[in-house]
Amino acid sequence: MTEEAFDVTVVGSCMTDLMSQAPRLPKAGETIHGHKFFIGFGGKGANQCIQAARLGAKTAMVCKVGKDFFGENYIQNFKDNGVHTDFVGQTSDAATGAASIIVNDAGENAIVIVAGANMLLGGEELWGALPAVSCAKVLVCQLEISPQTSLQALRMAQENKVKTIFNPAPAIADLDADFYRASDVFCCNESEAELLTGSSVANVEEAHRASQELLKRGCGSVIITLGPQGCVVVKAQGSSSKHVQTTAVPAVDTTVSVT
Repeated sequence: MTEEAFDVTVVGSCMTDLMSQAPRLPKAGETIHGHKFFIGFGGKGANQCIQAARLGAKTAMVCKVGKDFFGENYIQNFKDNGVHTDFVGQTSDAATGAASIIVNDAGENAIVIVAGANMLLGGEELWGALPAVSCAKVLVCQLEISPQTSLQALRMAQENKVKTIFNPAPAIADLDADFYRASDVFCCNESEAELLTGSSVANVEEAHRASQELLKRGCGSVIITLGPQGCVVVKAQGSSSKHVQTTAVPAVDTTVSVT
């Protein structure tokens, strides 16, 4: 292990995506013929880490995979993309996280996720990865692992004056209030913001109000993404939120992983 500095360290999930494409989604108890199958590398944390690496950032991943075929392939995939893997752990107690995904010709999908080894990432692994957390410029966390592990990682980063970015996905309604205070940047989409605030977030104006509510809970800044409507950003308590527009693009398949 080394105490080299990283631009981005991600503490989060790895999921092997088992993708099947079929004309339609099967009914309960039904077997249908599909027309394409492939295996991909997914997981919210790993996707964020790989994207950062592909954009030129020096990245490290803190995660857990199984001692199985998928786990070995996942570690090699990180290496192939230039991600530092000293803090990628393997366990015999659970399989590598996996998602079974069926996509129909209309782009609709049905997904079953088994978190597996992701849920075994805990405090012991975080302390072992302290060099990657404390020497990073930015730490990124999500909720596809144990929430308490993500919260502990955010706290460790702040204690070492590392900027924290927290993506509360998949969202949980009873999110620990400490997550807000541990987030220098709190980044969520409209549905997550709606679940967390209890108010509709269907347009830019509603996102403005939601961002102010989230900021009051202790975040350093808030970003609410709105798909084709762009995003709303507010940087400090008492400041007005800003709408950042984007160019709309057609969605082909939202389940395709980037890794």
